[in-house]
Amino acid sequence: MTDAPSEFVYTTYISSTPQKVWDAITTPEFARQYWGSANVSDWKPGSRWEMIRADGAVQIIGEVLERRRPSRLVLSWVSPENLANKTEHSRVTFEIEAVGPVVRLNVVHDELKAGSEMAKGISKGWPMVLSGLKTFLETGTAADIMSIKSCSSAQAPQAKVA
Repeated sequence: MTDAPSEFVYTTYISSTPQKVWDAITTPEFARQYWGSANVSDWKPGSRWEMIRADGAVQIIGEVLERRRPSRLVLSWVSPENLANKTEHSRVTFEIEAVGPVVRLNVVHDELKAGSEMAKGISKGWPMVLSGLKTFLETGTAADIMSIKSCSSAQAPQAKVA
């Protein structure tokens, strides 16, 4: 038995508009600022999309499965080294909804192979990326998530209990 999920769901509320959240996810220059990588595609269903690191390496690839701008985007998701391995493919759904003066962003990453490296990685990665997105949209300043990713839990600052 493994503790890695076969589905990962993350919900956050952002003081922004649905269009700005959509743009932050789909515009390479925006995504690079808070994600550390650019999401590149024409975002039409059936089109290829790529997550490209600052050094030009392709980190994740997939296909745009569904697009309802600015409320829903569904992508297939696979690392390039697992492209031929059909069991390592997964899917990400971004649901963007105005709720009063804020936006509720639901990210559902499913079709994961339980216990896979992808399942383990995204359960740590999505909270960092989406916190960075929220901070970026609300303050205009991006958090440096790349330095957080390289910090192991043993190196992370420990909370002090008074």
